[in-house]
Amino acid sequence: MKRVFLLIFAIGAAWAQSQHEPRGQATDVSNAEIQATVKKTASAAVSDQAIRVVSINGEYNVGIGVVHRARTEGKQTPNGIEHSQITEIYHFIEGNGVLVTGGTIENPREVPDTSQVVKVLNGPSTSGGAIDNGVSRKVGPGDVVIIPPNTPHWFSEISSPQIVYLVIRVDPHKVLPAGYGGK
Repeated sequence: MKRVFLLIFAIGAAWAQSQHEPRGQATDVSNAEIQATVKKTASAAVSDQAIRVVSINGEYNVGIGVVHRARTEGKQTPNGIEHSQITEIYHFIEGNGVLVTGGTIENPREVPDTSQVVKVLNGPSTSGGAIDNGVSRKVGPGDVVIIPPNTPHWFSEISSPQIVYLVIRVDPHKVLPAGYGGK
């Protein structure tokens, strides 16, 4: 009986201790920081700026950035892309457009390892032309779209002067540079 009591006590003590161990530190990204990043590249037709890449307890990385794309007069230039190791989550802040996901990219080609897209933003990626047989969806402020790895995506239309969205990049393989843009 004494052994059972000691075993229960040891399990309870281990559980209580695990409940008080540090689990990590929260990271803040303020709206002011997001808006400053948008303003920094406001004159560019397309801008994808990493704000920060955070290591989560050494297990995986999470990147956060902001993207804006200006509407182009005439036909939207196709530029499909997919990322082999990163899940992207888009949270639309401003503007409206049509996002296409899935299907296959026309004329696919690997993005060079030396590209900012690979080194800082998305890890190994494939880009190309338009997407065949994808799913089109209208997106606007407040909408969220989750794009898993190896999922082609592109904007077939931007119907407002520009579209702005927050992008969260989940990086289980740690290909993004942890500490990038850190405070």
